[in-house]
Amino acid sequence: MTQSAAQSREPEALPRSTILIYCLPMLGVGFMAMPFYVWLMKFSTDVLLIAPAAIGSIFFIGRFWDAVSDPLAGYLSDRTNAPSGRRRSWMLASAIPLALTTVMLWSPPWMLEGLALVLWMGGALLLYETASTAFFVPYGALGMELTERYRERTRLFGYRHVIAAVGSLAGLGVVYLLRTAENPRLMALVVSAASGVVMAFTILYSARRLPERDDYRGRGSPRLLKAFGDVLRNPHGRLLFLVYGIETFGAASIGMLAPYVMQYVVHAPELNEVFIVTYFVPQFALTPLWIWLGNYFSKKSLWLFSMTALTLGYSAIFFTSESSFGVLFLVIFLLGLGGGCGAVVAPAIQADVIDYDEYLTGERKEGAYTAIWNFIRKSAAGVTAGITGFVLQYAGYVPNAPEQSEAVQTAILALIGLLPAACYAIGTLMFMRFGLNEREHEEIIKVLRQRAAGVSAGPEVD
Repeated sequence: MTQSAAQSREPEALPRSTILIYCLPMLGVGFMAMPFYVWLMKFSTDVLLIAPAAIGSIFFIGRFWDAVSDPLAGYLSDRTNAPSGRRRSWMLASAIPLALTTVMLWSPPWMLEGLALVLWMGGALLLYETASTAFFVPYGALGMELTERYRERTRLFGYRHVIAAVGSLAGLGVVYLLRTAENPRLMALVVSAASGVVMAFTILYSARRLPERDDYRGRGSPRLLKAFGDVLRNPHGRLLFLVYGIETFGAASIGMLAPYVMQYVVHAPELNEVFIVTYFVPQFALTPLWIWLGNYFSKKSLWLFSMTALTLGYSAIFFTSESSFGVLFLVIFLLGLGGGCGAVVAPAIQADVIDYDEYLTGERKEGAYTAIWNFIRKSAAGVTAGITGFVLQYAGYVPNAPEQSEAVQTAILALIGLLPAACYAIGTLMFMRFGLNEREHEEIIKVLRQRAAGVSAGPEVD
């Protein structure tokens, strides 16, 4: 490789303008992400009157499709050689379909009912997930390529988390409108159409303005199975994916179960948005704290600390009652604080793991790694929705009933409390084995730069 190519590997601080342009799509996408995770389940059961097990099954089917579409999008993104870039070309192509399928998902034709309505929602979800994959996988991969600095990555993904949280808080307003609307189906049509416009604009603007590395073009794996075989053979990657899956599976319960807790356990449905705000505000408002601590502590130490605290916090939720909901809000605030750590640190660690993969294979597979990451993220919500639907129906959940049985209330608290607590406890124990630290990453980057310059790489890194 030429000297100029080697110099392009020099880790430089990212301009704030580049970071903000990269993060901008999360503002638009986050606008409907909050209603998707918080209200779509309840909207389907209580407004569309779809059986909980049926909508849960739809989410499960969506996850099976993701098992095909996510890896394929990751592999093809790594191999794309379009003039507009191997990542940006996908972002440009996905913007309009993502907006349109969002409207489809939230606005089924009013004349549909029964099986026809279930089939529409199943098809809409599959199309939405396909468009979402076509955006999120290349978009996430592009973020992994923007900088090689170990601590700069924490800053980049910290900013992204803040912007996403701002979008999510705007989406919380959408949840309020859907919850309080006299005609929730008409409101769903209006807000999904409006959000689609915002979503498409932010993605298109970001894709046209972002830089993309030319020296990474054509360096994806030549074969699909080899690409994902390399990912699974990466010991740091395997462990990171397992722990991230455990964390996202546990965290998905907060948004999905919050409406049920506030209406049927605390009996204060008017405080549903307050509940969500209490969780999300510390997530983004205190993100600078995690970025600052990242200058003094390793990413591993920070994530282990937060997962330990989250284990205890989620365990406490199980003991919530109508008379103790004040304590519940305190616990939720602390869970938001701890949850923000994983959102900042985990993708920064993933970027380091991708560098280690290049050290082993000489290929750049951000798309393949991000595909698995994206699949895990969506699977967490899908599996949680599926489990929630079946458990609630088995426990005897009655849509729109003023009261639920004690068995249903216990099931709700177990799903939002004990299940994620167990997940975080397992994740904490597993992540203690993670071994890629800052010193080793610096050695890896040094070797990669020497290879780019055509210099002997020196001793191997463990």
